[in-house]
Amino acid sequence: MNSFTDHPHRRFNPLTGEWVLVSPHRAKRPWQGQVEDDVLPQMLEHDPDCYLCARNTRINGAVNPDYKHTFVFENDFAALTPDAPAESFEDGLLKAEGESGVCRVICFSPRHDLTLARMAVDDIAKVVDTWVEQYQDLGAMPDINHVQIFENRGAMMGCSNPHPHGQIWASRSVPNEPAKETENQRAYYEKNGKPLLMAYLEQELAHRERILFENASFVVLVPYWAVWPFETMVLPKRHIRSMEEMTASERMDLAEAMSKTTIRYDNLFRTSFPYSMGFHQRPTDGEAHDEWVMHAHFYPPLLRSATVKKFMVGFELLGGPQRDLTAEQAADRLRGLADTHYLAG
Repeated sequence: MNSFTDHPHRRFNPLTGEWVLVSPHRAKRPWQGQVEDDVLPQMLEHDPDCYLCARNTRINGAVNPDYKHTFVFENDFAALTPDAPAESFEDGLLKAEGESGVCRVICFSPRHDLTLARMAVDDIAKVVDTWVEQYQDLGAMPDINHVQIFENRGAMMGCSNPHPHGQIWASRSVPNEPAKETENQRAYYEKNGKPLLMAYLEQELAHRERILFENASFVVLVPYWAVWPFETMVLPKRHIRSMEEMTASERMDLAEAMSKTTIRYDNLFRTSFPYSMGFHQRPTDGEAHDEWVMHAHFYPPLLRSATVKKFMVGFELLGGPQRDLTAEQAADRLRGLADTHYLAG
C-alpha cells in the first residue's frame, strides 16, 4: 500500500465489478472552482409552512397526524405507481417496458430542526423499526421485487425539504446497482461458499486501516474502493441478509452506528453534512438469496470544506469514477473526530 499513498492507481469494487481511479497527489492542488454557500442549521422546531411537520396540510390536502415519533405516508409525487401498465415495446435497439411500484415517505421525527446526527439513539431506533416494518410490508406485495430505503440529506443533494425524512421506492424490477451487487455476490458465494461482504469484513477487521466505528453488531468503515471523498459503509458482523433478520439488540446497535456516522460527518466540517444514504439488502422476489449481506452506503459530496464539493464530471462521466484522497486518508480523518455533535455544547 505504501507505493499507492502518493501515486495514481485504481482499485476494484467486487460488489459492482467496477474500478475507481485514485489520484492522491491531486489533493495538493489549489482550489479555484465553485464554492457553495454554507447552510446554517434550521432552528424552527415546527415550521407552519412545512408539509412534513405534524398537524400541517400537505399539497394534496391531506392533514398530517399529530405524530410523536415516525410517520409514513404514500408519496404525493411518486416516481412509481402501482397501476402502471405492464406493456412492453421493442424495435431493434429501442426497448422499453412498464414499471410499477410504490413510493413512500418516512418522517424521522416531528422535530423540524433535527437530523439523524442530532437525534437521540433511542429515537433513531424507532426509525430503524419503521424501516424494518416498511421493508416487510412492501416486500410482501405482489410484483414488488426490490425495496430501496434511502435518504437524501441537504439541499446540495437535491433534498426539497429540510424536515428529517427519507424515502422508500419499491419496484417490480431490481434497479441497476443492487442488480450488479446481486450478480457479484452470487458469483462469489457459489465459488467460495461464503458471502462476499462477510469475507471482506474479515479482511477489514484484520487490517483496521479503514474502520471508523464498531459495536457488538455493526462496523462502519470507508470501503477500500470508495468513490466519494468521505464515503462510508455500514456492515453487520454476522450474516444478515435483510432487515427483518435483525434482533432487537442489533436494531439498537444499527441506530447507534447511524448516529456515530452522521455525527462524525457533521463534525468534519462543522456543518449539517449533506449525503445520499441507502440500504442494500436481498431482493423481495421470494428467493433465499443466501449470497446477500444487508449493508448501508453513505455517499457524501463534500470534498475540502463545508462549501467545496466533489463534482462527477469530465473523466468521471466519460470514463469512470476518480478520487483525490485515498480511502485510508479519509478514514483517518473521520476516525479522529469526536463522537459528540459539535452543536451539543
